[in-house]
Amino acid sequence: MRNSSSVLRSGLTVAVAALPLALAAVPAVAAPGISVSTTGSTVSVTTSSCTQINGSWGTASLLTSSQGSFAQGRQVTLSGTSTSQSAAWSNVSPGTYTVIVVCSDGTTAGTQSVVVSTAPSPSRSASPSVSPSRGVMGGVGGSATDYGTVTLVAGGTLVGAGLLGTAWYLRRRNKPYRL
Repeated sequence: MRNSSSVLRSGLTVAVAALPLALAAVPAVAAPGISVSTTGSTVSVTTSSCTQINGSWGTASLLTSSQGSFAQGRQVTLSGTSTSQSAAWSNVSPGTYTVIVVCSDGTTAGTQSVVVSTAPSPSRSASPSVSPSRGVMGGVGGSATDYGTVTLVAGGTLVGAGLLGTAWYLRRRNKPYRL
């Protein structure tokens, strides 16, 4: 009985110690807010916390680092449904921006910073690639590369070492086991 009591006590101690870890692992219920994403030079924001008043969901504003108020930014009217509202800005130059969403009832749905990076430009080759002069050598493994003597000798040495190792292993296997 004494043994089960200590097991029960240690089990409770482990459970109490693990409780904060278990609570930290469970994701918290998402509070109303905004979600900002970038694709190339387009910035988009999505929210579900605004309600429609007089046909308007609200307004979103994109502010540069030098702008300090909602009115100074590039403003876009939110569009969407009762479950999701969104806005987007196109042709946004690279830099760090702040997105603010204000619902039609005057409440701020959220504020989030976003970094717009330069889009990689497609590179073009200056001249077309030169085709091999001898074509594809199908009988030599399909490669058009001419390997040097050193490479061929190294490969032959590796094949020979493999053959010798196999012969030694098989010969040792045929001998009777001696102590």
